[in-house]
Amino acid sequence: MTKADLVAQVAKKANLTSKASKDAVVVIFATISEAMKRGEKVVVTGFGTFLVRKRATRKGRNPQTGAEIQIPATKTPGFTAGKSLKRMIK
Repeated sequence: MTKADLVAQVAKKANLTSKASKDAVVVIFATISEAMKRGEKVVVTGFGTFLVRKRATRKGRNPQTGAEIQIPATKTPGFTAGKSLKRMIK
């Protein structure tokens, strides 16, 4: 499902115009992104939790030379599905 498909489904199920549903979808994604940018987790009860995961510094290898390199610590977005979503998918 693409973002356009999601917008169409929201418009259809909520009896909104296409523009209104697009605005709603954009605002929801922007709000989740901004909260994660601040390091906050976003809990959507019955769906799941969006959070920022931290990866520690680790050693790796350069595939071309085989030399050992230091891979710096990073932050990555993560999602954990809620119980209701997990049950629905089974």
